[in-house]
Amino acid sequence: MRDIVILLLLGVFMWNCGGEQKASQVEFNTNYQKDMANPERFHQTMKQLTDIIVHDIFSPPVASRIYAYPSIAAYEAIVHDHPEYQTLADQLTDLDPLPQPKVDEEYCFPLASLQAFMLTAKTFIFSEDKMEKYQSILMQEVDSLNLPKEVKERSIAFGNEVAKHILAWADTDNYKETRTFPKYSINDDPGKWKPTPPSYMDGIEPHWREIRPFVLDSATQFVPLPPTEFSTDKRSKFFKETMEVYEALEQDTDDRVAIAQFWDCNPYTSHTYGHVMYATKKITPGGHWIGITQIACKQADADFMRTVQAYALTSIALADGFISCWDEKYRSKLVRPETYINEHIDEDWAPILQTPPFPEHTSGHSVISRAAAVVLSSLFGESFAFEDTTELEYGLPMRAYDSFIQASEEAAVSRLYGGIHYRPAIDYGVQQGDEVGTFIIENIQMKSQLGSK
Repeated sequence: MRDIVILLLLGVFMWNCGGEQKASQVEFNTNYQKDMANPERFHQTMKQLTDIIVHDIFSPPVASRIYAYPSIAAYEAIVHDHPEYQTLADQLTDLDPLPQPKVDEEYCFPLASLQAFMLTAKTFIFSEDKMEKYQSILMQEVDSLNLPKEVKERSIAFGNEVAKHILAWADTDNYKETRTFPKYSINDDPGKWKPTPPSYMDGIEPHWREIRPFVLDSATQFVPLPPTEFSTDKRSKFFKETMEVYEALEQDTDDRVAIAQFWDCNPYTSHTYGHVMYATKKITPGGHWIGITQIACKQADADFMRTVQAYALTSIALADGFISCWDEKYRSKLVRPETYINEHIDEDWAPILQTPPFPEHTSGHSVISRAAAVVLSSLFGESFAFEDTTELEYGLPMRAYDSFIQASEEAAVSRLYGGIHYRPAIDYGVQQGDEVGTFIIENIQMKSQLGSK
């Protein structure tokens, strides 16, 4: 009898242990979806792309394209987890409806979103091995969450389908064709752009206007006012605008230099000391605003979906902003202040920022900064104060802003302080960017305005 009692008690004990183990396993399996939806994973993945863009030295327009397509792919994969959001198919130019997940099958859509992003991004960069290494580390982390094998495989496969669709769409944007178009031709017109020291590089992306926009009707939809008529007459408006650049650092020097350096965002700066030449690399203007997007998302405690939405909308604004701006740059082909000042005012003068290798009008940073600021304001609010720490890793202290618009205004005027733009390129560029950003938020329906959280 005693043995029977012991056996019964042992059975009850084993049953309880099994029940507890089963309950724990059920709870664990439910949590993997929540664990995978941690937005920090997406922030880290986007930062990995930024680091690769810096390493591979992509020009600002090309970098904007590299940000846009992977971000859209990520959005289209995660949107199925949030019925309150809408696909961008038939909203973005030539983007057809995307593959759909199977009905009544379980997916981990955050995993699909990350997979779609990484596979798409890998196609646009040179250092594929860096993204593959990162992807391998990320998948090890995913494995530690013990996703059911079939859910993991199904989610990755769906991410691959979305990426494949986005890549096929990207192939039709005229980028590959423009790789074979002729270089910018220099002429003897003194008012037209010519290569600047120290590297005297060819004009970058003279045919970028021919890249298909994402939302804009065309590259010429928001043509800015033209630059001031070129003149060497000291009484002319153009000469006075040049003198404003020349004398920009005569007052508030330390603050203006700090502003110029903070918003420099030159992906490739050449340095020459005697016979020694080397270069430094850093983020592009678009990369700076992608960094601000991360700051805003974290400060607003944005979830995975809202984070991907913010990156996608901002990257679209950046990409269309560059297309619009580059259309004007290679229409007016205006000479840079450095060239004009050296030839007509002071042959020894040099700007504190290295003059970028493309025409002056309008200011690219002015255009894309305002476009990004407009869309970020629509997502997080017009009075969203934040500390911009994007440049800390490049040795520059953070700067604080009361709004995205205020930050964009400082980014714009930094080009005057840096000695690389005349005032009209800045003012007209801000207006151009405002029109681009406003058009995007008025014509893209993702979800009703989120406002600050």
